[in-house]
Amino acid sequence: MTLPKFLIGDNTDFPEDIFIIHTEYPMCIINLRDDEVEWLEDVQSNNETELTNEVNTLIEDASLFYDREMERFEKE
Repeated sequence: MTLPKFLIGDNTDFPEDIFIIHTEYPMCIINLRDDEVEWLEDVQSNNETELTNEVNTLIEDASLFYDREMERFEKE
């Protein structure tokens, strides 16, 4: 099975949160409400700056994905 890079997750126990699941390495769940990241696997990096940049890029890409999906949803 081929999975998309991002999936939207929803849970009625957390009505204010928007969860984006990143299915590629490094697999994680991003809460767009507060940009909190929950890692689903060990992330190895010797360079803290590189890791920070990667996380920031993931959050930005997840936000763009969510905005695009909501635009498509509203058009339907």
